[in-house]
Amino acid sequence: MKRQTAEPAQGGVVPELVAAAEQALPRQADALARARAFAEPLIAGELLDTGENTLGHADGVAAILKSMGGSEAMQAASYLVYACQYLNRPQEVIAKAFGESYAALAVETTALVRVQRQARSSGEEAHKPTESPQDQTENVRKMLLAFSRDLRVVMLRLASRLQSLRWHAARKTVPPAAVAREALTVFAPLANRLGVWQIKWEMEDLAFRFLEPETYHQVARLLDEKRGEREVFVEQLRQRLERELKAQGIAAQVQGRPKHIYSIVKKMRGKSLDFEEVFDIRALRVIVPEVRDCYATLSWVHEQFESISSEFDDYIAKPKPNGYQSLHTVVRDEASRAIEIQIRTQSMHEYAEHGVAAHWAYKEAGAKGYGGVSAAGEYDAKLAVLRQLLAWERDLAGAGQGLFEDRIYVLTPNAQIVELPQGATPVDFAYTVHTSLGHRCRGARVDGAMVTLNTPLQNGQTVEVVAAKEGGPSRDWLNPELGFLASHRAKSKVRAWFNEQARAETLARGKEAVEKLLQREGRTSLKLGDLAGQLGFRSADDLFVAVGKEEFSLRQVEAAFKPAEPPLPQDEYLLLKKSRPTEKSPKGGVLVVGVDSLMTQLARCCKPAPPDDIAGFVTRGKGVSVHRRDCSNFREIAGRAPERVIEVEWGRPKAGEAALYPVDVTVEAADRQGLLRDISEVFAKEKMNVVGVQTQTLKGTAWMTFTVEIADSGRLARVMNLVLDVAGVIAARRR
Repeated sequence: MKRQTAEPAQGGVVPELVAAAEQALPRQADALARARAFAEPLIAGELLDTGENTLGHADGVAAILKSMGGSEAMQAASYLVYACQYLNRPQEVIAKAFGESYAALAVETTALVRVQRQARSSGEEAHKPTESPQDQTENVRKMLLAFSRDLRVVMLRLASRLQSLRWHAARKTVPPAAVAREALTVFAPLANRLGVWQIKWEMEDLAFRFLEPETYHQVARLLDEKRGEREVFVEQLRQRLERELKAQGIAAQVQGRPKHIYSIVKKMRGKSLDFEEVFDIRALRVIVPEVRDCYATLSWVHEQFESISSEFDDYIAKPKPNGYQSLHTVVRDEASRAIEIQIRTQSMHEYAEHGVAAHWAYKEAGAKGYGGVSAAGEYDAKLAVLRQLLAWERDLAGAGQGLFEDRIYVLTPNAQIVELPQGATPVDFAYTVHTSLGHRCRGARVDGAMVTLNTPLQNGQTVEVVAAKEGGPSRDWLNPELGFLASHRAKSKVRAWFNEQARAETLARGKEAVEKLLQREGRTSLKLGDLAGQLGFRSADDLFVAVGKEEFSLRQVEAAFKPAEPPLPQDEYLLLKKSRPTEKSPKGGVLVVGVDSLMTQLARCCKPAPPDDIAGFVTRGKGVSVHRRDCSNFREIAGRAPERVIEVEWGRPKAGEAALYPVDVTVEAADRQGLLRDISEVFAKEKMNVVGVQTQTLKGTAWMTFTVEIADSGRLARVMNLVLDVAGVIAARRR
């Protein structure tokens, strides 16, 4: 029985693409003949999944590369790719016979074949709820490029797929729908993005013919000529225009653009047109040196042919929103055949091909339409760089290396593709698939083998997560030295989980304290929601959290049970005045608006500091207590006695004096050795004096309160950001 192997890649290549890629392959004498002789005994009797003979397929791939200008070195590589899967140690064997470059190409292409075969085998399985089929298709394209360090792999895959479609067409057999669909949605658009137009058009027509045979043949019948005849007509017209424009003194370069069946169907569907309304079945593009030559060419064309005025567009005078410029006109020849002609300068053409308005950017816009689509994404920018590299025939092994090294693409067990940052681990993978899966991740299999959770993943690997039924992440995952997480998304999810756990513990602690107080005061019948509202909180849970964090004291809760005290008589306010009216800058650096030398003190509950928004509250016998306006304690007492609230403002310190104010900073972190030292060093480097520290550890979480002296609370925010950068710190905030 003949063995069946995975069907490797397909496509064709323009000479510039081939020239650029093959620089990575060393030239060897008789490389093509040697490679075929090396592979023949291994693959001559083998079949691909499609049923095609493997050696015949390799011959076809080599022929496609040759027809597009590929050297013998590139053609030789096509045989080694197929021989690779029948060798025990392929990289070692091929490297010994042909060199490391050929071996790396063969092994990497074989790996990509395996990955894409897995992706196809998933068939019509449901995609992630958050990911559309279009997103998954785009990920396949990205993965294809991520596998290619210098585009050799992509070239071989494109050539291989085109050869498979040609083989089915010649045999009059239908390939698996997944193979044809992948050609139409992955390979052809990728060829389009790389500027490999010849492969794109042929692959689209063949794949569409297999996927929608009735529509294909219907449109084919509507065309009054065969494609070959259309191409002959367009070529004759191209030569005529170029010749006669030259006679008019216009140095024009005319390119023929025969329309393909799939392109016609896309336009009919995209613009809801009947076949008779598609005027660019035959099309020419005229490239001239200057803008004035564009209009001179247009004038000559309209003199020679009958123009269709409704189909004229001047995108030079009025460019498209994406910057595209060109003259578009449709004319009819003597036989009333419609011809679309585009006229543009060389710079306009370069912009349309490689700039923001690149051909793929607006032709693949889909539901977004044909205007206003820009290559703004990082991935699109990298593709633009690749296209420039191809056009310049630069050494992709050097100049192009690293363009896609910041991302990798791995597969789920059902062959869906997941995009991850370079260095990502199985834990990153789990969080990318679903947050709940990340929380419950306890182990992982990569390509069927168990690995540690901090193992860096590689392109094309299949990852399976071993998850617990319930549970949460480990605090070790937030330790950068252990290397469990590489993606910012996963790190934020883990931090959020621990923050929520800490809040739940704080809430439970506060609730227990409040309920004990109510029992002691005999107020168990009091509704907790009403009590929270009375104290200025939106809900009972908010009250419990504030009490649990010691930001709101039980004395303040207890005060809510007592009747409001009557307002102080006016003479009591006057008794609070100090006996030294000459002192204009009261203690604490606070001035009472409209009252001279009133004694003030900074509230301990919120510890205000300039430039905090502050307010004063007249106390019994202790002067004015100054609070931050957002202080929950101030809101509660001001609500009970609003007549005792007075306006205050920060005073200016005397010359040569620097007023310092104590504030509390609460830090939550994963407890570890040296944590207190590392955080204290941050304050020391920022020249902030720490006058007090309180620490408490609960279930591996350290809660620390630092009392620091500052002159300006605005500077405190920057210092807290530095504290957040300390390893293990989860949150840092001012109390």
